[in-house]
Amino acid sequence: MENKKAFGLWSAVLLGIGSMVGAGIFIVIGQAGSIAGNLVWVSFLFGGGAALLSGYSLAKLAIAYPSRGGLVEYLVQGYGVGVFSGSAGVLFYFSQLIAIAAVAKSFGAYAVTLMPLESTHTNLFALGIVALFILINLIGAALVAKLENVIVLIKLTVLVGFSGVALFYIDPTLLSVADMPKMSQMFFAIGLTFFAYQGFSVITNTVEDMQNPQKTMMRAMILAIVLVGLLYVVTSLAVLGNLPLSKVIEAKDYALAQAAQPIFGAWGFKIMALTALLATASAINATLYAATEIGYTLAKEGSLPKLYTYNFHQSYSGLLISGLLIVPMILFLNLSEITTIAALVVLIIQGLTHIGHLFRLEQTGANRWLVLGAVVSMFSIAGLTLYYTSQHTMPHIALYLIMAFGLAFFVEVSLRLVTKRVIRKQSEKRLFKETSFNLFGLK
Repeated sequence: MENKKAFGLWSAVLLGIGSMVGAGIFIVIGQAGSIAGNLVWVSFLFGGGAALLSGYSLAKLAIAYPSRGGLVEYLVQGYGVGVFSGSAGVLFYFSQLIAIAAVAKSFGAYAVTLMPLESTHTNLFALGIVALFILINLIGAALVAKLENVIVLIKLTVLVGFSGVALFYIDPTLLSVADMPKMSQMFFAIGLTFFAYQGFSVITNTVEDMQNPQKTMMRAMILAIVLVGLLYVVTSLAVLGNLPLSKVIEAKDYALAQAAQPIFGAWGFKIMALTALLATASAINATLYAATEIGYTLAKEGSLPKLYTYNFHQSYSGLLISGLLIVPMILFLNLSEITTIAALVVLIIQGLTHIGHLFRLEQTGANRWLVLGAVVSMFSIAGLTLYYTSQHTMPHIALYLIMAFGLAFFVEVSLRLVTKRVIRKQSEKRLFKETSFNLFGLK
């Protein structure tokens, strides 16, 4: 009897929501609001539109080329087996680890604000939450899905409840046309608002654990992004309609919790901060699951050591290796800057993935114009973000990006020289295992 798959429609939707509604909305809504003012909700609409285009393209690729590696496999399918696709895959894997470290740091920061502890305890909480979810992921995908369902339902209940009540307290003058910034500011904020949607690609990593992926994958992707988009738009209206822009800028790192205080009092701030802890925890859970699958796929293709592929309880040894790599990132890196680089890397790699998809439209059956829209949106958002960041916060960010790509290239080439492994696409291995092995003399 065939084992029941871990992810049905709503399990996959909730995993995607859990990965998206992480620390992003609790931080981004204030930072984006400080740029776009009361037009930030429009920025969230544009960011959601870009996420839908990208999600459509990735879902079509997932159905055509089912693989736990997600974007890593799609790069290989689009560009063939080579140094370029391998380097991009390695870079994407490292960006996921950096994202986990950044979210873990956010968890530690929120935890410290709720307890009478010194800020030096931030890293301790960050390491503890990563260790906890490594243990949970070792138990298996089914537990990941069940736990994510519970966490997501709790934090969505709090966010929906806050937004629903806060809408009745909105001061219309704070959302008036007179207080609107320049439209250009709204476009610059799209880069930040799209980051709040980052995580939807985790749904593609569940394809081999998904019930009836031919129907479930696309439905789960669209439902997750649309539901998150509605939540973000309503929440941004609630925040910018209750806090003057000056207070949003002053409290941009915790604007959502600050907006809850005038309505619900001190307990409102605490409840929203606790919800932020849940949100960051579930984002770590979902992203760690995806990073493990990506690492496994890269190792099977020869871009990471074979050590990543060994079975360990209900997961892979790559989960433990990823955890060890995250530790020094939490302890030593300036994550405010490195996270921006990781986010830009994800945008660029998604854009490259969609370009590769254009070469495989006959196999995936995707709409050419929607895939083109995904390409344009990813590189446009990356360009806007790169320009704004270089002008205001990180003047050398372009150099940092070049260095990041150079490091990934070095890792890819070094591993190829050391292992001398023959690399093939995972889908080819599944479909033509016997004939391919005989034809090419592989062992």
